[in-house]
Amino acid sequence: MPSGIDYGNLMHRAMRGLIHDVLLGVQDSGLPGEHHFFITFDTQHPDVELADWLSDRYPGEMTVVMQHWYDDLEVTEDGFTVTLNFGDAPERLYIPYDAIKTFVDPSVEFGLRFETHEEDEDDDEPTPPDGDDPEGSGDAPKQDAEVVRLDSFRK
Repeated sequence: MPSGIDYGNLMHRAMRGLIHDVLLGVQDSGLPGEHHFFITFDTQHPDVELADWLSDRYPGEMTVVMQHWYDDLEVTEDGFTVTLNFGDAPERLYIPYDAIKTFVDPSVEFGLRFETHEEDEDDDEPTPPDGDDPEGSGDAPKQDAEVVRLDSFRK
């Protein structure tokens, strides 16, 4: 019997579900108005699929932009596949929701950040247009969601 309600894990799944629903709408109808996404993800997550040259260039994390040019968006229950353009080199990526570190739509000042924290021993759940130039980081243990201020993404 559980010792309490695991709000962190429940929030984690709810926020990943929100991203799934948003991307499903984009898959069906395209990006409405000025909406666009900055998606930062862990390139070392075991289920991420990307070209070797991209994983070599971004050995920890990578931020991609879905705005003017993206193609073949396919959304599943566990992640999404999309073709993005990296300096006139189209590349197909698969990004599981559990690998996402931040999801930001600056057009409406909306953002999510998935913070890492120590895993509980009782946890059964695994961790979770063009490319930007993000810095690399570490591995991806289980993460909780929190709202992120967009000031950190402004230039």
